[in-house]
Amino acid sequence: MAQRTFFIKFITQLKLTSRRIESFSIHGHFSTSTARNQAKLIDGKSIADEIQMELKTELNEWMMKGNCVPRLAAILVGDDPASKTYVRNKMRAAKAVGIETDVIHIPNSISEKELMNHIDKLNRKENVHGILIQLPLPSHIQERKICNAVIPSKDVDGFHILNVGQFCLDMNAVVPCTPLAVQELIKRTGIDTVGKNAVVCGRSKNVGLPIAMLLHADGKGDTNAMDATTTICHRNTPPDQLATFTRLADIIVTATGIPGLIKADMVKKGACVIDVGITRVLDKETGKQILVGDVDFEAVKEVAGHITPVPGGVGPMTVAMLMKNTLNAAKRHTLQKAN
Repeated sequence: MAQRTFFIKFITQLKLTSRRIESFSIHGHFSTSTARNQAKLIDGKSIADEIQMELKTELNEWMMKGNCVPRLAAILVGDDPASKTYVRNKMRAAKAVGIETDVIHIPNSISEKELMNHIDKLNRKENVHGILIQLPLPSHIQERKICNAVIPSKDVDGFHILNVGQFCLDMNAVVPCTPLAVQELIKRTGIDTVGKNAVVCGRSKNVGLPIAMLLHADGKGDTNAMDATTTICHRNTPPDQLATFTRLADIIVTATGIPGLIKADMVKKGACVIDVGITRVLDKETGKQILVGDVDFEAVKEVAGHITPVPGGVGPMTVAMLMKNTLNAAKRHTLQKAN
């Protein structure tokens, strides 16, 4: 009899507990289901628009003090469609900020000496504050020689060896636009970097290497670097080792141009993933060319904490940083004249 009474009480208590759990679930206080936690999208386009508005305000205030209008000159060699698009986007952004522009379109057959002469003329022009050489250049022209032909004060891409050297020493220098864009995205998103593990995939002199420099330097110098523990991976890093490094990373920045390189099983839960890669591929459904990054976006966004899209991530920010470098170049020019 006693056993029967205990059993009845046990069943009654079990039913009551079940009803409470069901009630909590209905009212949103408790749920036994597992909610999917997608990564927060880092909207580079919105952040770039915000920066351009800040630069426009800064430029207007500067001009109200009687200073000149900043001017950016772009040299475009040949008829590469992608290069034309990039230059057009940069000139559109400059107009939005209030920077005057010149585009010098030169045929692909130009000699290296003739191109150097064009650059020399722009170097000498007092009303030109920034010079942009759209890369890549034709194979018969030495890219390094051309980048060094632009005087450091007008080198808004940050490619002159003097700017590169000062940047590497964490001194005041023109920082390349794409690395600067990555840094600004990370900082404006509020991603903690101090002491965190960061992996950079890609070691190009203009993108991968300077990104790694900005991530690992101690933040006490002029570049306001990010104090992360940084690993660089590249084309000769074995795939299994690449995955080992990325799984430990709190921050992954990939700039290889290899679509789908970074997969979901290579990313630590909650990591920040910045996709600098951009490749044109054929969309099998539409038959049209589309832009994709290095990251398997749809899969990785289910694992990462923050992620940039392609397009609409680093690209617009790179253009915004070019505008920032151009305005700063105009300010430096005015200061040097005053002294």
